[in-house]
Amino acid sequence: MFANPRSNEERSSVATTCVRKLNIDFPAVVDGMDNTVERAYTGWPDRLYLIDRQGRVAFKSRPGPWGFQPEQLAAQLGKTGD
Repeated sequence: MFANPRSNEERSSVATTCVRKLNIDFPAVVDGMDNTVERAYTGWPDRLYLIDRQGRVAFKSRPGPWGFQPEQLAAQLGKTGD
């Protein structure tokens, strides 16, 4: 458990620790202290997003984990050609 970060540096440190301890093997980014990304994408609770090559949201799942519909994400992946 971590204390609530009070600065971008503390937030980055917590994220780095999580990435290392969880062996996360894909790029991770850290939202700013103003939580702009969190508010824009309503990532809580969990959601699945597909971002297209132009940087637009091509698919957004319902809240997870019960709202996850892998077949919907797979269908959308087929449409994007990626």
